[in-house]
Amino acid sequence: MVDRDTPVYVISVAAELAGMHAQTLRQYDRLGLVTPSRTRGGGRRYSSRDVDRLREVQRLSGEGVSLAGIQRIMELEVQVEALRDRVAQLLADNERLRDRAVQGTRVFAADLSGEVVAVRAGQRPHGRPASTALALWRPRGWPTD
Repeated sequence: MVDRDTPVYVISVAAELAGMHAQTLRQYDRLGLVTPSRTRGGGRRYSSRDVDRLREVQRLSGEGVSLAGIQRIMELEVQVEALRDRVAQLLADNERLRDRAVQGTRVFAADLSGEVVAVRAGQRPHGRPASTALALWRPRGWPTD
């Protein structure tokens, strides 16, 4: 299967697929609106993506947008796509970092001196060992042996 970026169409076929004259495709190439690949002999080869772009140029032109305006619109569309890719990459990085942070989750607790310290989940803060002394409370009037 051929991908959408493989240059397979000669100028006459691309012009027919896009519904325009070959001379128009040459003009768009000179203006940089659609830049096809070139063969060793210099012939233009258009991909399916190029043909879609030609159709978009034709649609915008039909709506009254100037060629300079079309060029700017297409530049902005490329920038938007790059930004979308970057956002997707950053979201994936953020998710990966969150997963990593959850694995090393820290809990904050107060140690014996009252200072806040970070400890791993399930651990107690370090410090002086708690007293093992036992205090016995007896109500008043209770016999004392």
